[in-house]
Order: sequence, then structure tokens, then C-alpha cells
Amino acid sequence: MERLFFIELGMGADLHGQNVTKAAVRAVKNAIHHNSMPGLRSVLPDHDLNRMKVRVKLAVPCDVEQLDVEQVKAVIPYGEVTVEVMDGGMITTSGIVLPDKDDRNDLIYVVNASVEVGY
Repeated sequence: MERLFFIELGMGADLHGQNVTKAAVRAVKNAIHHNSMPGLRSVLPDHDLNRMKVRVKLAVPCDVEQLDVEQVKAVIPYGEVTVEVMDGGMITTSGIVLPDKDDRNDLIYVVNASVEVGY
């Protein structure tokens, strides 16, 4: 990334179902859905939002092999998106197992996200 303009942070959890992709998607949405970047187009090459580069960093506590990176990328509406996955996040307890919510156990998966925007 030649120029970095914004870094947005988010957290997402899957309370039931132990789905790391769901937690990661929620973390990215949390990072980007509290921001508006109305002036970004004016500083991008050719004023084209698809020339924007977006680097998503995910701190994932476990089940990395089950992470669907394409679902995470789909959250970002414009630009060239890359995803970097690293160890991190958190696992904690919900205190209850709900089979109707696809729980395999009582764990909550928490993923942290950093979304970097530039070109």
C-alpha cells in the first residue's frame, strides 16, 4: 500500500455455534460501519473507489482452517481487498450450550479486526 489513510478497528463474536467466520465478518462490519469517508474518492487515483486498497488483519483464536476468507472480503464494498490472519482474539464461555443454535460446546469465539484503507 503506497498511502495509508485510515485504520479502523473492530471486534466480533459468535456467541453460539463456534463459527470463526461469523465472528470475523462481524469484526470487520464493526470496524467499517461506524465510519464515513466522503473525501476518499478525491484522493484516489482516477477518483475511482475500486483503486482503493483495503488490508484486513484478523486476530483469530482458533479454527483458522475453517475461516472463509471470501465471506470476510465480501463485507468490503469497494477496492482490492487482502486478508491477513494471525493468532489472537479470545475464547470465553457463554455458560450454556444451546443445541438449537448449533452449539458444539459453551464457547464464544471473539475475533479482532484491523481494516487499513489507502491505495
